[in-house]
Amino acid sequence: MPEPLTDQLFHLPGLQERKAERTRRIADLLGSNLDGHGPTGGAVAHAVAHHLLEGAEQAATNRHGDLLSWYRRTELRDLAYLASADSRSGAHLLLNPEDGKLLQSPLSETAYYLLAPETTAAPARLHELLTAALGSARKHGFGDLLDQHAPIVCLLERRELRDTLFSWSITRLPGTVFTDYTDATEVLARDLLHEAGHHWFNEALAMASVSLPDDVTFYSPWRETDRPAFGFLHACWAFSLTVIYSAAVLDDVPPAVHAFLSDYLAVQSRLLLAAARDFAEAATLITSEPLRARVASAVDTALQCTRSVPRPTEEASSC
Repeated sequence: MPEPLTDQLFHLPGLQERKAERTRRIADLLGSNLDGHGPTGGAVAHAVAHHLLEGAEQAATNRHGDLLSWYRRTELRDLAYLASADSRSGAHLLLNPEDGKLLQSPLSETAYYLLAPETTAAPARLHELLTAALGSARKHGFGDLLDQHAPIVCLLERRELRDTLFSWSITRLPGTVFTDYTDATEVLARDLLHEAGHHWFNEALAMASVSLPDDVTFYSPWRETDRPAFGFLHACWAFSLTVIYSAAVLDDVPPAVHAFLSDYLAVQSRLLLAAARDFAEAATLITSEPLRARVASAVDTALQCTRSVPRPTEEASSC
């Protein structure tokens, strides 16, 4: 088994400064105070800023004056009741919306949820689950990724390991992760770091001014179709992170979770090997050498992790 990656993989000079500047600009636009130097930290401030901006825009469009006022005046301290924190990392806001509260946008079919006046605190058991998942991720070198790129976690449907689990993120809400969950700490950590990886990659591409061509496509074994370079590279990166983490925790989980992650690794072994044929060419489109090196390192490490996994018993995955 290769040595686990460290948080240094996710450190790109200038990334946090870029996010802090965007937070300041949103705060100035709203006329609010989103100081990231408090106990919640700059990552939460950046993620919250995008919730407030999106909400304010919708409220203004729909002429909801009271709601617009709430989005303009709300500060981080007003959301402290949603925080789930430990002593080694910045806070994470934990959301657990009721059924039917997800929104749809004309910009995308992907559902999402926004912080709102009626947002309530998540149950204590979910705070405990999140804290355990963050601890596991941190132990295996992914703490910084989740602290910085998944500071808002929206837990949706509770499911069993045998069920299909859905997770996603949207570019309009960087730092927010939407995911179903089970009672398995490591499965939640896996899905959180997958979506946080997408957020990180988006931020890194933008900071490095990398523009991936829309007309260059590669076959994605995850989707079983040709995808533009952007989607293909996103999948290679995010699934590599989940493989590295899953392989690292495999020997320290209960039997049911071990079986689940073993099957997952077996499936990803085949898919990553299939994607590797085109990855080398696709990676040349990342014109930033530091960014290209980080993505290639993750893919190479994941491929090493999958060399000894057995054949899959079930083939299911999407990105």
